[in-house]
Amino acid sequence: MDWTTLPDLCAVALLTCAFGSVARRGLMREARLWLIGWLAIVLHFAAFLFDGAPRAWGGLASTIGLDALGWGGVLFMWACVPYRRRRSSRWMLVALLATNTLYISLVSTVPRLGWALTTAAVLLGAAPMAVGFATLRRGFSHPLRWVMVVLSAGLMVFLLAVQQRGPNGADLALDGVIFTIYFGCCIHFWYAFRRATAGSFVTIAGFLAWAAVFVVSPVMDAYFPGVHVDNEVWNLPKYVVAVGMILLLLEQQVEHNRHLALHDELTGLPNRRLFHDRIAGALERARRNGTRTALLLIDLDRFKDVNDTVGHHIGDLLLQRVGNLFLSRVRRSDTVARTGGDEFCIILEDPTSRTDAEGVGQALIRMLEEPIEVENHSVAVGASVGIAIYPDDAETAETLRIAADRSMYADKNTSRGRLAEHATD
Repeated sequence: MDWTTLPDLCAVALLTCAFGSVARRGLMREARLWLIGWLAIVLHFAAFLFDGAPRAWGGLASTIGLDALGWGGVLFMWACVPYRRRRSSRWMLVALLATNTLYISLVSTVPRLGWALTTAAVLLGAAPMAVGFATLRRGFSHPLRWVMVVLSAGLMVFLLAVQQRGPNGADLALDGVIFTIYFGCCIHFWYAFRRATAGSFVTIAGFLAWAAVFVVSPVMDAYFPGVHVDNEVWNLPKYVVAVGMILLLLEQQVEHNRHLALHDELTGLPNRRLFHDRIAGALERARRNGTRTALLLIDLDRFKDVNDTVGHHIGDLLLQRVGNLFLSRVRRSDTVARTGGDEFCIILEDPTSRTDAEGVGQALIRMLEEPIEVENHSVAVGASVGIAIYPDDAETAETLRIAADRSMYADKNTSRGRLAEHATD
């Protein structure tokens, strides 16, 4: 057994456990695939413990270790594909796993079997190309799909050129395969996490360094044979990537917690805390520019009846539908917030006027007068709206809210009066 790989195995296993613990509490859909990829990397190091075993066992362990290294990289790439639920994406995954496994297995066991390596190299480039063009004919195209096609085609050309050239041809071919996989990881992660955070930078840089190992190592062997580099140095990028992925998970969790602190969990709209920040900012801009800002306070009229008759689940879905209806009616520069159980506030910024605000309010009321279909239930609630304009009705956020609240209750009382008249008639 090769005990020199034991420290690396222990380190990667511990990092994988840490990654799994963080991923279990995270919300990233990619995390499960990343974890499977890291388990493949653990298998890679575990297999190389038996690299020095006698006879065929050592060769089998080496082949499994190299294949596992490829599997991990392919899974890391596929996790970053935004369309991976498509059938064609699954076919691409199968094509990459199968062709890379076939080629790595052949080049590590029978490197002199030229016709087999040539066939495997052609398949390695042709299979992703076939999937890419087949889906293109069906009208689907994506930059990452063509990245894989181009990388696989370039790798095929490289393999056909070097795999039988001299005593080091098979080693160069193997390095080329692993380099392509992890350089593809670098591109996929750059595409999926194009943001200025420590996690994205560390992960992308780690994958780039991981791929570069399979270029720098053969160059040093060829031109600087007297320079010895410990295996721990070559394995360092793996640890960098693991740390980067953990940072990505933690950053996503922090961002999610920040979002929950400022948004309503049910509807995803700004909550009361964020609403106060938005109205303060809107009034400051209106004060500075000499313009108007409108506040609409909307209260659902018969929401309690909905909860009592069809249940709180339907009531929750109704609130989500109402929030989406409001968002569809206002501009992107305006704010729709849920500030209470069945209470919504809308901030209309410049350009706006009282006529504009009243038009929006009446449009929203008409929308809620129509029955809303929620899971085979036809629900009609109705609503009352109160409108206050800065600076006509009030000059501070608190007094503007009070003015809108009074206007809303006046509207509610007017609506009740109309209903009573209709009942008497």
